[in-house]
Amino acid sequence: MPRVREFGASAYRPVWRRMARFAASAGPETREELWLLSHHPVFTLGQAGRREHVLDSGGVPVVETDRGGQVTYHGPGQLVAYPLWNLRRRGMGARDLVGLLEAAVIDTLAGFGIDAATRPGAPGVYAGEAKIAALGLRIKRGWSYHGLSLNVDMDLAPFQRINPCGFRGLRVTRIADFTGPSPELMRSAAEALQSNLLRRLDSFPARAEASPLHTFASPGELAHG
Repeated sequence: MPRVREFGASAYRPVWRRMARFAASAGPETREELWLLSHHPVFTLGQAGRREHVLDSGGVPVVETDRGGQVTYHGPGQLVAYPLWNLRRRGMGARDLVGLLEAAVIDTLAGFGIDAATRPGAPGVYAGEAKIAALGLRIKRGWSYHGLSLNVDMDLAPFQRINPCGFRGLRVTRIADFTGPSPELMRSAAEALQSNLLRRLDSFPARAEASPLHTFASPGELAHG
């Protein structure tokens, strides 16, 4: 069972550096982890991301990162999940992982009464015509990092400053648009997403028990890097 870490509101670059280091240094017996957090406002560009898809940053930092995908926005009120999982140990391929993450998000949204689905050729999850969750992954030495972002109760205005995921005019939405805002919404979404991710992961049992050989920064260290 992966160790679950909740980091709260965190700066993007320190989290990225630490998960990349985790994937680079993890060994065959390293225990998998699942990180749940939100980011301070930031636009991120994937490896194939084109800068012209950032129409107007408006002073928000733009970070070129090593995940897949194009450009997206992270900010308060958005739930981010980073699965640091050993795909080799679980006999998973990249497509298996994408399918697992999307299915877990769909399950989570169903719990809020939201009918969501995927689209061929466009990774992520959509509620009607609007995107509600984005995916961007990297696999290194059989380990996954980066992950998914689910719009819960966030300001969607910054998405108007980009072509989300490289699609001009793509609409975005959030859970709060369907349920109404609530101070408990982020917590409820985090608990549901965690449960659904781990339940879906059980379909790919690890071939051997792992032992926790690595310890990483405290939530505070991650949040203020």
